[in-house]
Amino acid sequence: MFTPKYPPPDTYTPAHHMVPEHTTAPVPATPAPMPVAPARTAVQLTPGSAVALAAGGGAVVLVVGAVLVSMLLAVAITAVSVAVCAVVLKSLITHERKH
Repeated sequence: MFTPKYPPPDTYTPAHHMVPEHTTAPVPATPAPMPVAPARTAVQLTPGSAVALAAGGGAVVLVVGAVLVSMLLAVAITAVSVAVCAVVLKSLITHERKH
């Protein structure tokens, strides 16, 4: 049941098997030309695009910071509520033992 099922092997055999003749290939007189890489243009920032880039980066930093602070705040509120529950349960248990 858990053994793999392999497909049957290829059984194709050509009708005639041609053996290539071993001859010496002629040596080219000149090497093949190398492909030329296209010229790249440098990225040029205008003052307006630099300001937009800086504003976008600042917005990303503010959004990520707000998300991280809200997550930290959620963890802190949860920890405080668990601590308050522990104190209340402890006082209830000690009140039951005294009476």
